[in-house]
Amino acid sequence: MSIFPKISLRPEVENYLKEGFMNKEIVTALGKQEAERKFETLLKHLSHPPSFTTVRVNTHLASVQHVKNLLLDELQKQFNGLSVPILQHPDLQDVLLIPVIGPRKNIKKQQCEAIVGAQCGNAVLRGAHVYAPGIVSASKFMKAGDVISVYSDIKGKCKKGAREFDGTKVFLGNGISELSRKEIFNGLPELKGMGIRMTEPVYLSPSFDNVLPRYLFLQNLPSALVTHVLNPQPGEKILDLCAAPGGKTTHIAALMHDQGEVIALDKIFSKVEKIKQNALLLGLNSIRAFCFDGTKAVKLDMVEDTEGEPPFLPESFDRILLDAPCSGMGQRPNMACTWSLKELASYQPLQRKLFTAAVQLLKPEGVLVYSTCTITLAENEEQVAWALTKFPCLQLQPQEPQIGGEGMRGAGLSCEQLKQLQRFDPSAVPLPDTDMDSLREARREDMLRLANKDSIGFFIAKFVKCKST
Repeated sequence: MSIFPKISLRPEVENYLKEGFMNKEIVTALGKQEAERKFETLLKHLSHPPSFTTVRVNTHLASVQHVKNLLLDELQKQFNGLSVPILQHPDLQDVLLIPVIGPRKNIKKQQCEAIVGAQCGNAVLRGAHVYAPGIVSASKFMKAGDVISVYSDIKGKCKKGAREFDGTKVFLGNGISELSRKEIFNGLPELKGMGIRMTEPVYLSPSFDNVLPRYLFLQNLPSALVTHVLNPQPGEKILDLCAAPGGKTTHIAALMHDQGEVIALDKIFSKVEKIKQNALLLGLNSIRAFCFDGTKAVKLDMVEDTEGEPPFLPESFDRILLDAPCSGMGQRPNMACTWSLKELASYQPLQRKLFTAAVQLLKPEGVLVYSTCTITLAENEEQVAWALTKFPCLQLQPQEPQIGGEGMRGAGLSCEQLKQLQRFDPSAVPLPDTDMDSLREARREDMLRLANKDSIGFFIAKFVKCKST
């Protein structure tokens, strides 16, 4: 059920999205009323979290069953003995699914309040505690040990350090303050520790802060699926063109049994260091990460490449993953997006530059997987239509496993081509109302179907390169 307002967007952005979701092809197929209903449902669902927390097991270091047993023990501790099931995904054997309990409607709101930023609020709805930098405002009498009601400032209007806030705020649940108001806003260098330990969140999800860090990687279901679609093989040379924070990079290496070469590029130094740290933590030695702009990754002069560092000679890689920078409009929960239409539209040209580099770097008969965590037609199906016209050497391929729905109409792709894509649509199923009783009665196959359908918005396309460009 819907308990939060629909995602707040600038009017020009909402109109732009509406035009995409009510394009001529869709309206002809569904009718105007149904197309409009689906769009409004999508906006509501984006402000709510998915109904499952998904974690990927690092199979390089441990078996899925061993990690599942460790995680069951951890959940028992976190949930005070509540027995929440953990499901192994039947098509993605290294993925574990944990149902989210909620929305919980009988939580008593407290007099003492804390306001957190929208990003912090989104994290709380997915199981995080509140860290001190995320606290924007707190009641004037708040002290350590108090039971606090936590609210999200979804429109970013609350002033840092305010004693009260009457603007738009959304209740996230209750927690116990670890710090006093004075400690949080004392003007000294910013605190980094935990500010509020959530004890009664509206949506109950496990916290993965430092939980089995060598064995688990917190990842949305479609993000874990992408690497299986890429299907890396031991001994291959693989490029992750936009790799931060490294979830898919490390997944590629694990699926290859750490045999072969995985090159990870990102143009932000701190993110590249994070990829290296993750590879070290997960015990993966086949990953080499470089701070480099993916649009410039093709070596233009044909001098012999001896260093193995970017830029690379054309046709150097067996498989390439382009998990492209995107507008991120599929992320959940997301109660407000302040982006302008110009910012939203800026991603398509960048994605095309990266895609062009990827095609040049791919060997003949190599596989290229393109993915985004957004819902726009321009960044997804329109990019596929453009690529198939621009690069006659590319052929769209069916995907395995096929978990998401087919692609969205509106970019001129055929029905057959749309079936070869995977689009995860957050409006595909009604928002669930999950409590312990409904979990006990739920059938496993119904839970798995819900996990597959009620995820973040995401898109995947798979191509094979037929001949040398």
